[in-house]
Amino acid sequence: MIFSTFEHILTHISFSVVSIVITIYLMSLLVDGIVELYDSSDKGMITTFFCITGFLITRWISSRHFPLSDLYESLMFLSWSFSIIHIVPKIWNHKNHLSVITAPSAIFTQGFATSGLLTELQQSAILVPALKSQWLMMHVSMMVLSYAALLCGSLLSVALLVITFRKNIEIFGKSNHLLIGSFSFSEIQCMNERNNVLRNTFFLSFRNFHRYQLIQQLDYWSYRVISLGFIFLTIGILSGAVWANEAWGAYWNWDPKETWAFITWTIFAIYLHTRTNKNLQGANSAIVASLGFLIIWICYFGVNLLGIGLHSYGSFTLTSN
Repeated sequence: MIFSTFEHILTHISFSVVSIVITIYLMSLLVDGIVELYDSSDKGMITTFFCITGFLITRWISSRHFPLSDLYESLMFLSWSFSIIHIVPKIWNHKNHLSVITAPSAIFTQGFATSGLLTELQQSAILVPALKSQWLMMHVSMMVLSYAALLCGSLLSVALLVITFRKNIEIFGKSNHLLIGSFSFSEIQCMNERNNVLRNTFFLSFRNFHRYQLIQQLDYWSYRVISLGFIFLTIGILSGAVWANEAWGAYWNWDPKETWAFITWTIFAIYLHTRTNKNLQGANSAIVASLGFLIIWICYFGVNLLGIGLHSYGSFTLTSN
């Protein structure tokens, strides 16, 4: 009872802190140049990290097994992974745009985990015999960490596509405006128009330069985070194959979870392959990563929602079986 109450307190504290962090981000969009807002948001994510860490440790002690045996625990671990991804670059003082992705992702996963849909799974249960293995920590933790990293990298790629798409529309609109204006005025008006065009061109060049820098940073961090997630995913699949051989007598059974994990691995392998070709970098590779975002959710959540196959331990119907 004490452990359950402590878990309840920690989850609500972490959820409240992340909500405040998102509010700070929204305020920073309205008020530029306030460094204290960014510092407060970073401290909030650190607080969230320690709260979820305390929750996982408490859950581990109370259930006497690594807290990754059902969907509720994996969602909390996923939220913990998002906070890790946010904190690690800050240790080396790397400026990045991960905070815009990690905070909403953390509150989304925590919000769903603590919702009424998973009320039955929020209570610790006896570990299923098939999960009583030393591979539980290795396999599931690597898979969830890979999901977190790949989701963050994919969302950065989505942001890159949105900015690139808007940039192309604005350039097309400006070029049409200039072409129409150059044939519509007298000579004196054309001189004034040219001066205005020069000033606007300078402003647009300055603006496009910063937009270009933003696109390059999004591309850089998307590639780095996806590469890290791909390594975790590969380790998770290999360790899962070894575990499957011990539990079921075969390294690969083409279970729905295994099949979608292979599809996810293939999609991001294609993404990393496109990065080796300079002509396919940027928007082209970002399209592949954006497709991977949907595939990850099918692999992680969609298969569990159906509750079919050998990996149905984390489904909604777990407690009723």
